[in-house]
This record gives sequence, C-alpha cells and structure tokens, in this order.
Amino acid sequence: MKKLTWKHLSFVLMLAILVLLPFVNDSRTLIILLTQIFIFGILAMSYDILLGYTGIVSFGHAMFFGIGAYTTAVMLKQVDTTLSIFLLSIVIGMFLAGFVSFLVGLLTLRLKSHFFAMLTLAFSGLFLVVAEKWRSITYGNDGFTFRAPEIFKDRITFYFFVLACLVVIFIALYRFVQSPTGRILIAVRENEQRTKSLGFHTLHYKVIASIVAGTVASLAGSLYALSLRFVNTSVMTMDITLDALLMTIIGGVGTLVGPLLGAAVIEYAQHALSGLARDYPIFERWIIFFGILYILAVLFFPKGIIGSIRLIVWKWKWRGKHKEKRKTPSALSHEKERFE
Repeated sequence: MKKLTWKHLSFVLMLAILVLLPFVNDSRTLIILLTQIFIFGILAMSYDILLGYTGIVSFGHAMFFGIGAYTTAVMLKQVDTTLSIFLLSIVIGMFLAGFVSFLVGLLTLRLKSHFFAMLTLAFSGLFLVVAEKWRSITYGNDGFTFRAPEIFKDRITFYFFVLACLVVIFIALYRFVQSPTGRILIAVRENEQRTKSLGFHTLHYKVIASIVAGTVASLAGSLYALSLRFVNTSVMTMDITLDALLMTIIGGVGTLVGPLLGAAVIEYAQHALSGLARDYPIFERWIIFFGILYILAVLFFPKGIIGSIRLIVWKWKWRGKHKEKRKTPSALSHEKERFE
C-alpha cells in the first residue's frame, strides 16, 4: 500500500508541475519541446506494449503513426478545420490503425523473432510506397500544409490538450497491463510455449497487444501532424520506428514510465545538440554525438534508466535486510532471479 501511495503521489506531483509550468515559464521553445516529448512519449508507450510487455520486436510501427498523421492532415485540409473534424479524424485514424494492425497481426504474429520483424518492415514499406504514389491525396514526398483548428493556434492550449491525451493514455495502458490480459501478455513474453500449455491461445493475445499498440500510435501521429501543421512521407519512415524503439530501450522496457523518460532524454538531446551546432562547428555533425549517446546509454544502463534504478533500489533494500539476517548465496540468487 505504501508503494502504491508513493507512486500515486509522484504521479500527481509531476502532473501538477507540468500543468503549472506554462504559467511560470512561457518560453515558446520550451512549450514546443515539451509538447513533442509528450507526443513521442505516447508513441514510445505504444511500442512498449509490444516490446516490453509482449516481447514482440516490430519494425513496422511507423505505419500506424503515419495512418493517424495522414488521416488528420487530409481531413483538416479537405473537409474543414473545426475542432469536431479534428476529433473525428483522431477517431477514424485510430479505427483504421486498429483494423490494419488486426490484419497485419493475423498475418505476421504466427512467425517468430526476425521473420516477424522483417515482415512488419515489409508491410510498413508497402504503406510508405502507397503514400508516395497516391499524390492526389498525400502529395507524395513533398507533403502539404494545412490549417489547425482555431482553438489550437495558441500553443499553450495545444500543450494542455496533448498533456491530457498523455495522462489518459498512460492511465488506460497502465490499467490494461495490470489486467488479466496484461498478465497473460507478460507470460507470453517470458515463455510462450508454457503459456500455450496452460490452455491460452497466445496468438489472440498477441493480436490484442498489436491492436492496442497500433491505435495508440495512431493518436500520436495525429497529434504530431497537428503540431507541425504539415505532413509528408517522413511520418512512415523507419526513423520513426527506430525512435520509438530507442526511447523504449533507453527508458526501460516493460515499465510505461521508462518510455516517457526515454522520450524526454532523446528529444532534449536532439534539441540541445542541434542548438550547439549553431555556435560550435564541431557539433554540425551532431547525429554522430547522438549515436555516441545511445551507445553510452546501452553500456551503462543495459536495463534502461528505470530498470537500473530498480536494480539499485533492490540492492539497497537487500543490504538493509542482510544486516538483520544473513542470507545464503542460494537465497540471494533466487531473489535476484525473481527481480530480473
């Protein structure tokens, strides 16, 4: 109960800080940066449902992100720029992404490891080609601009809207992974064959995880398109999937909070390094330093930031208990295996 209370207090405190921040610091750059962190945090959490809780590595997650982005952009450009049309575009985008993820899941989730990953990459490439060739709607690689609803022309209003979406998605996904279905997904991740032997049809549960991840990624795509007021085929490229993958790994897989932290680290690092490039020529190739940052994060935080913090806390608690009662090496090994 104390642990749950501490988590709730931390959540409320962080939310209060984010709500009050625009009234304390009205920097346009900071508001835009935090908005981008929230959007990619939603995307990273959706990928964590696949990688962290189900053990699925997908290279095609960008197609769901792109479906949401293009649905919102096309509807705002060709239908109307009202708030109701924007909200309707989010719903339609999530429905389309859920339907596509259902079909792709049925076709690909029977495969194992790298075979599944390569096939999802192929499907993502197919959607990318469609976006490039269907120029009458998507305008190809050139993309197109569109107007945002009047209410979102104020960046602070859009900031609060994206923050509200982040909170709702976080709570919904947290309840999902704590549900019986979420527990079965974790069992699939740990040992799919044993889960099958218990009578569970693992394919059904993996398809459910794929649908949940796809619909949430579509929401992130819709918000991303509106934040830029522009969309092109870059929303369906491999870079988007790799960003989601790295955010999840750096923050800590299977935590939900980890992907949010990973999104904050990566987005801030990109912003800081690109800013340094304007003053110091050595940082003009800032992507190299960005790659070094990834390598250092993986070397020093192999379990991700949240996973490493949990390991440190576990060691600290064990040392406190060890002073009271010495434990045998076998008991310590068993406890460590339970943690991992």
